[in-house]
Amino acid sequence: MHDIILHHYPTSPFAEKARLMLGFKQLSWRSVTIPPVMPKPDLTALTGGYRRTPVLQIGADVYCDTALMARRLDAEKNTPALFPEGREFVAATLAQWADSVLFLHAVSLVFQPESMALRFAQVPKEFVQIFSKDRAELFSSGSVTRIPLEQAKSHWPVLMARLQQQLSRESGGFLLGSAPCVADIAVAHCLWFLKGTPVTAPLVDDYPDVAAWLGRVLAVGHGSLSELSAEEAVSIARSSTPAALPDEAFFEPNGFQAGQSVTISAVDYGTDPVAGELVFVGVEELILRREDERAGVVHVHFPRIGYRIDAR
Repeated sequence: MHDIILHHYPTSPFAEKARLMLGFKQLSWRSVTIPPVMPKPDLTALTGGYRRTPVLQIGADVYCDTALMARRLDAEKNTPALFPEGREFVAATLAQWADSVLFLHAVSLVFQPESMALRFAQVPKEFVQIFSKDRAELFSSGSVTRIPLEQAKSHWPVLMARLQQQLSRESGGFLLGSAPCVADIAVAHCLWFLKGTPVTAPLVDDYPDVAAWLGRVLAVGHGSLSELSAEEAVSIARSSTPAALPDEAFFEPNGFQAGQSVTISAVDYGTDPVAGELVFVGVEELILRREDERAGVVHVHFPRIGYRIDAR
């Protein structure tokens, strides 16, 4: 058995989502702290160019996007379930809404000047400039553009009212019942992001039912973690062999074939392509085989929703 390794940095909202999923599962994991901005040479050795945070590694298998990480963690330990039986569709759909609509509103609100001034008050001015340029590049291509601040402010009470309505209809204290699931964690990481400064914290605290629910979700913690260097993580990949491909039919309706040389990239933002050999296309997952001089042969996994395949 290989250790679960999370490549992340402390202030990343999607990394917080992954950390909460690991805590919900009560898993032990290794923590690799990565730079918040490009370049990320050790991570790139594993992913082939995917730049978004976080990345999950198990041996020589590298998982991109928290939507797929949630499914991999359910496979690793099936209880408690991130996708509760009988409510899998609702949980996945609500999580997808949170990771897109709610997250983009949170980004606009967090990145308003007053909030950013507090977040970067103790950070050298040079890094602030680098960070701003990096995030501009992250959103410079793809289908998503940032939501104007005035629009985000106008929409926010609607989004919070809908969350409060859902919480009022569930007697168990969580969005879909008596225990948190992937939907709760996906919503929570967006609100955790807003809680980062006094400027944006009231956008959560002004809704007492939502704030109380957020406290219950965050209480799941982060599991048991120990530090690992990036170099050690790359070495683990090199000394490992990718896991066997899923026992599921290869189904790609656009004509791509197993063994074909392709690139896979996100379609919304952070669209840097990853090149390799397409070895698997399943209902939820795409797998690319690639070889790196440092990491050796790795399988890079992507969710099918939100990603595209292109021929090389």
